[in-house]
Amino acid sequence: MPKLPSHSLFDPIIERRHSNSIKWSKYADQDILPMWIADSDFAVPTAITDALHQRVDHAIFGYSHAPERLTQLIVDRMATRFNWQIEPEWIVYLPGLVCGINLCVRAFTDDQQGVVTPKPIYPPFMSSIKLAKRPLSTIPVTLQDQRWLPNLQHAELATNTKLMLLCNPLNPGGTVYSRQELTQTLAFAQQHDLLVCSDEIHSDLILDEHASHIPFASLNEQAAQRSVTLIAPSKTFNIAGLGASMAIIPNPELRRRFNKTKLGIVPDVNALAYTAAQAAYEHGEDWLNQQIGYLRENRALLTAEINAMPFLKLHPIEATYLAWIDASALPVPNPHTFFERAGVGMSPGADFGNKQFVRLNFACSRALLVEALNRMKTAITQLSAQQE
Repeated sequence: MPKLPSHSLFDPIIERRHSNSIKWSKYADQDILPMWIADSDFAVPTAITDALHQRVDHAIFGYSHAPERLTQLIVDRMATRFNWQIEPEWIVYLPGLVCGINLCVRAFTDDQQGVVTPKPIYPPFMSSIKLAKRPLSTIPVTLQDQRWLPNLQHAELATNTKLMLLCNPLNPGGTVYSRQELTQTLAFAQQHDLLVCSDEIHSDLILDEHASHIPFASLNEQAAQRSVTLIAPSKTFNIAGLGASMAIIPNPELRRRFNKTKLGIVPDVNALAYTAAQAAYEHGEDWLNQQIGYLRENRALLTAEINAMPFLKLHPIEATYLAWIDASALPVPNPHTFFERAGVGMSPGADFGNKQFVRLNFACSRALLVEALNRMKTAITQLSAQQE
């Protein structure tokens, strides 16, 4: 296993077992490394903790509205990072991105109108449709030139399908859509008269140096007017537990319907979440760039080691810190259970729509990643010996 340079920001292992962490509590009192749910093990930028300390010292936590400064930071960020010119009034604040997905399903379809989603996909895509009791259609995600992509030609839409859920970058799989691929997606949406809810929560975490994130709504005015774009600083800066997300909705009628569905059900964002989001977007860029470098090194190590193991295959990861590992050749009935017994707790592929895969979160210290890989390698070596 190659020796990689150390990094003072991301190498330390921070004890999380007694912090009410969902990620680490899952395997409490078990010798299983939690490499599943998508939050990182990295301490946030000091600018965020400094801002939170200052806000806490104020000692009053009443109802809050979004700071004008935060709104302007988002407008500027979309323009600077993604060449997308948005207006402040397009932004709707949410206490989490998943509720935005559910709001889109409920705001833009009725009981008789269907939703189409890629599959395998991030589980809340499927659950949002199921919970709303909407007719479901799927687009198979297939391997195309070493990249996981929805195969639009093989989509089978139910009658009266009105909404498409898009995951850009793709989770799982880590694909960053090219402009041509997004243009094809837009043509598909226009052909079938679909609105598009685009989950772009991983848009800051582009690991492929030759790829760039393109917001679906930034393609042209036609894309903008049929879209809701969901973003958040939560994955980027590891502040998911604070709950600050945003929907960007250029079309005023879609925005009205979205807000109407939200009214009285979805709470406002809390004061500390606003504070953390503003500090992240205003002062977190240097930290983010260093994190990207660290994740690229972890990705390189992970890819080399996984592809050197018998039975496993990992295709290139262009974005996110989530590895979609093909274990279909592994001679066991349940790859997730097999690796869990080996002491590595990944997300089961069945949750996304393919039980022959596992998803591994590599946003962790290098030492933890190396230990996880060693455990996987040992388990596979022992299995191989049994097969002989």
